[in-house]
Amino acid sequence: MSDYTDSFVVDRSPQDVFAAINDVRGWWGEDVHGSNDKVGDEFTYRVQDIHYSKLRVIELDPDRKVVWLVLENHMNFVQDQNEWVGTRISFEIVDQGKQTEVRFTHQGLVPQYECFDVCSDAWGSLMHHSLPSLITSGTGHPYK
Repeated sequence: MSDYTDSFVVDRSPQDVFAAINDVRGWWGEDVHGSNDKVGDEFTYRVQDIHYSKLRVIELDPDRKVVWLVLENHMNFVQDQNEWVGTRISFEIVDQGKQTEVRFTHQGLVPQYECFDVCSDAWGSLMHHSLPSLITSGTGHPYK
């Protein structure tokens, strides 16, 4: 079983990338409540009646890594509502001199899951459009 992974490179500093990743409302979804400023913080993410998640920050290494643990999850397009529960969403930030690489992994999101195709398409869009756009231009394309 292989976790979902993706990566991209931007012409920005690790500090800019770290700040953008932690601006969840700016790239993932506008309906985000709670805090993700420090380890132990919890926040919720919702896209209308389609997707809801409650997450906890479990690792926050400034300018290097961000990891969230999924505590609760509901998607209106799958039968097993526990597919994301207990999975980890990880961002590794790698300084490459004048560029920074973001290595994204959703640990536990595997091809055998019912949501894999839809979720991997969504993550792909977020990792190749919304988050890089927020990092480079200051404007992401979050779900409403």
